[in-house]
Amino acid sequence: MKSLFLSIALILTFTISAVAQTSSVKLEGQVVCCADCWAEADRTKVEYGNAEDLLKAKSCVEGGDPTLLAVRTGDKFKLYRLAEGKFRLAEKNWLGYVGKKISVSGTLNKTRKAEIIRVDTLEITEKSLAEKESAEVTGAQIELKLKDLYGAEQSLAQFKGRIVILNFWATYCVPCRKEMPDLSAIQNEFAALGVQVIGA
Repeated sequence: MKSLFLSIALILTFTISAVAQTSSVKLEGQVVCCADCWAEADRTKVEYGNAEDLLKAKSCVEGGDPTLLAVRTGDKFKLYRLAEGKFRLAEKNWLGYVGKKISVSGTLNKTRKAEIIRVDTLEITEKSLAEKESAEVTGAQIELKLKDLYGAEQSLAQFKGRIVILNFWATYCVPCRKEMPDLSAIQNEFAALGVQVIGA
């Protein structure tokens, strides 16, 4: 009889603790590709999500690293593993959200290794740092002056309104020399459409 009561008590304890491990939450934070990339800098001082971070994220996410949500509380961050709940990804992984700040609601599951948020709803609250920096540069005129083969100073401003392909090369660079015929062909084929190839 004692063993029966002990078994029932253990089952109840296990069931209660399993229920306690799951709860509904709403979290706001930034999507990061993995814990290693996040830990490369003090994220209270160095913002995550620049172009280099996003480029590296591609290999992390496609390599199977768990995508995380970094949630700030005071001067510290807590990382939650992202998983699909009622919210379904349009792509095969979370890569399109890396660097963005999001607000999610869902179910929080605690395991020994991680806390997993099963996402039911997701809203993007802020673009990534790379997207914001790109938006500031797109359409901006860049003042660049270089000397041509005859020593005369040339400015990019004189090509305003055209599509400029600016190719930096060197005579000792074998791949640079090999691509010259291709660049010349692009210039010849698309000049009428406003394309200007410049070798610097």
